[in-house]
Amino acid sequence: MISFVFGFALIAAAAADGVPAYGAPAYAPAPAYAPAKAYAPAAYKEEPAQPYAFQYGVADDYSGAKFSASENSDAKVVSGSYQVALPDGRIQTVTYTADHYNGYVADVKYEGTPVYPEAKPYAPAPAYKPAPAYAPAPAYKPAPVYAPAPYHA
Repeated sequence: MISFVFGFALIAAAAADGVPAYGAPAYAPAPAYAPAKAYAPAAYKEEPAQPYAFQYGVADDYSGAKFSASENSDAKVVSGSYQVALPDGRIQTVTYTADHYNGYVADVKYEGTPVYPEAKPYAPAPAYKPAPAYAPAPAYKPAPVYAPAPYHA
């Protein structure tokens, strides 16, 4: 009975000191968190669009690349066009307008007639002879075994 009381007193003393008893882990109190801040979007000052105009063009005889584009805006409606030389020899022209009411409206036109490579008749692949059958490697006789030299005492 005395050992029971002594053991209980020892456990109580260890717990009172903050020292874990019998290898039990010591836990820290749960951290206190502040509530999350309410989300407020950043103030954004939208300024009216500014009028602009641009154009560019590329004509490279070496690679055959040929295209151009132009666009302008009066701050309400964007309009423009671009041209592209297609691989079949035609020129594609796209003329477009875009605004907040009608959206994007494009008119696509093609100039010229397509030219395709000449169609060649199908020719099956040539038939090849099968690979020659090789003979197995020659079998060699094992090396002769010699008797040891005689020993004279």
